[in-house]
Amino acid sequence: APSVPANFDIDNDMVLSGVDSSTEKSLNGPRVTNLIAALVGGTEERYQTFLTVVRLVRKWAKARGLYSNKLGYWGGVNINIAVALVLQLYPNACPASLLRKFFLVFKSWRWPNPVMLTKPHDAELGLPVWNAFQAATMRQVAPMITPAYPAMNSTLSVSRQTLQILHEEFARGHNVVDKLYKDWQKGDVLDKEKVESGEMWKELFEPSDFFISYPHYLSMCIVGPSQSDAQSWAGFVVSRLRKLVSDQLGRSLPLKKIQLWPKEFSACVAERSALLTHAQRANSITYFIGFRVDTLRMRGSELDIERQLQNFSKFELSRFHPLTPGMDVLPKTFGVKELPKICFEDVYEGGKVAAMKRRRMLIEADPKRIEAKNKKKLAKLKKKMEAMKRKKEESKASEEKVEADLKEEVDGEAQESRKRKRDGDDANGEDVNLDAEKEEEEEAALLESALDKIQDSAGVVQHKTREEAEIDRQKLLAGELLHDEDVEVKAEQQDRKLTREEIEKEMLASSGLVIVSDDEATIVGGNKILPWRYGYKNASGVKKEEPDQKKEKEEQEESKPTPLITNRVAFKFKTKFDVVELDESGKVIDKGDDDFTPSLKWTGRKGGFEFKLGERGLGYYRTGKKVVIPSNMAYS
Repeated sequence: APSVPANFDIDNDMVLSGVDSSTEKSLNGPRVTNLIAALVGGTEERYQTFLTVVRLVRKWAKARGLYSNKLGYWGGVNINIAVALVLQLYPNACPASLLRKFFLVFKSWRWPNPVMLTKPHDAELGLPVWNAFQAATMRQVAPMITPAYPAMNSTLSVSRQTLQILHEEFARGHNVVDKLYKDWQKGDVLDKEKVESGEMWKELFEPSDFFISYPHYLSMCIVGPSQSDAQSWAGFVVSRLRKLVSDQLGRSLPLKKIQLWPKEFSACVAERSALLTHAQRANSITYFIGFRVDTLRMRGSELDIERQLQNFSKFELSRFHPLTPGMDVLPKTFGVKELPKICFEDVYEGGKVAAMKRRRMLIEADPKRIEAKNKKKLAKLKKKMEAMKRKKEESKASEEKVEADLKEEVDGEAQESRKRKRDGDDANGEDVNLDAEKEEEEEAALLESALDKIQDSAGVVQHKTREEAEIDRQKLLAGELLHDEDVEVKAEQQDRKLTREEIEKEMLASSGLVIVSDDEATIVGGNKILPWRYGYKNASGVKKEEPDQKKEKEEQEESKPTPLITNRVAFKFKTKFDVVELDESGKVIDKGDDDFTPSLKWTGRKGGFEFKLGERGLGYYRTGKKVVIPSNMAYS
């Protein structure tokens, strides 16, 4: 039977010659462990320090939900490499000091720079060796390189989302340990009993508040028809959950933070309405994912993750073979207050009630919340102060107004008293003014009488009263009685040869039309008084009258407008116009053209035309011409 020889050296690179990929990975596990021990084992005390800090970091990682290489966090080999690197940096540190340096180093580490204990080497056995200059390695988030040949990245599953969680926990761990270190330096601050019993480290290893840290949670219930099928199916699904978190949910949804809790729950939290058998509910495990939505990137009020879950099932879970009936993954969303009680039983002594109390305490102690409350109080206080200041100003203004009104009233009374005194002094002079006005009126009457006598002696045919004479004088000053000048202007216009446009204008004027330019009136004919307001008599109906009666009639008709002339005039336009026909509503009736023939009903086929409803109405349209159908009409 084949056996391993006694002198077999597993640390020799030649043992990997000719092996397949699975054998190479199996042999590389102990090879990496042995090489790490050799790199940190300078002395027995140093090696024991290394083991102590590794155990502490592993306990811390399990308590804080960071221990699972398969789900995107750190595993055992990753913790060994990280502690070994810190020990290389601080070879003489004690365990407590080395633990503090561990959190300090990885809190400040410049990712994606790789963590390496030795420089990778190639034994030329044909196996791929990690290279920082390869295109595939440039996309790795937090590489941690194994020291044994062939060098590879042991944190390939770490994503941007899990690295964010790791960095926050490194910062928290450093704050706790650094506070203990500073208290120890002060002397009597630490309790000796807590130091001896190790209770001083209790805060560092406190369980994570994962189930009260997020407002929303997603559960993934993995069920199978039997125990063996459920184990194989669950192992496959769990190995793909990190892709759901980092590739599907983390990249395509507006999330501030998302975290996959690496611990499973042996219970089924699927909906009661899910059609599951008793065996499926008995053979099921559940994982929880917490997330916080970025409201600034949200579109709408709801977050839809249905498409991401469908893609995860289609591209990842469909690779499992053989997929037997009964294997399924049932997602369900929860609010923080809707989570089942099993999530709090092993973490908080009082269960869900104690967890909710702690959640309220953490919310109240949040620095951002405290700052927001202080800003709100300050704004309220400023508003109150402004109101008080405004009220004070209003009261001051009202007092000033009362003083001004009082002063105005006193000034008014003084002014009134002075006026009464002045009126008393002026009463004595009123009789003198009345006598002067009477004398002016008598003088004006004498002047008017003298002007009347002068008018009578001048032989004026028509005697005018004083009022008519005053009206004529004003018209004369305004230029309205210059008849002789108008006659001379008309005579000059008759002597001058008229142009064609002026002749046409006179012809139109003689037909009773009013001719105006574009600048003379806004409404054509607006300056002509309509004839029906005064009426007129036809020439055929005029009776013969005596000369005296005729003259008197003409004088009476002088003030009336010119009657409408009924002569017929024919217009000939120089420009040709299209004559259109209007319907009862005043719209142009479309007679059709080469591309359209109107028709209210189907009259048969017509070559090259289609009968339909278009922008020009119902009729025959030429085939191929674009027809716009009115927006308020459609074919039935």
